[in-house]
Amino acid sequence: MKASLKTLLFLIVFGLMLISVKPVKAQCAQCAATVASNTKNGGTAANGLNKGIMFLLAAPYLAVGVVGFVWYKKFRRKNVSIDMRDEKLHLN
Repeated sequence: MKASLKTLLFLIVFGLMLISVKPVKAQCAQCAATVASNTKNGGTAANGLNKGIMFLLAAPYLAVGVVGFVWYKKFRRKNVSIDMRDEKLHLN
């Protein structure tokens, strides 16, 4: 496949994914009912549930960040010298 065809295919698939977004409920029925009844009674179960969700959400980003940092430290170039010629470049 040519690069332009791959790019076009990617854009079409990405566009279809953006168009077909549906709202979803993020909790199961039991969790939602428990949190709703606890909140009505003055409980703080919703805060704990939200903190747990944020903790689980942060884990993949932290893992990717650590891998990226290790990759950067391992593969970055040190003491690179750029030798460029002093003559002018003629493009004719």
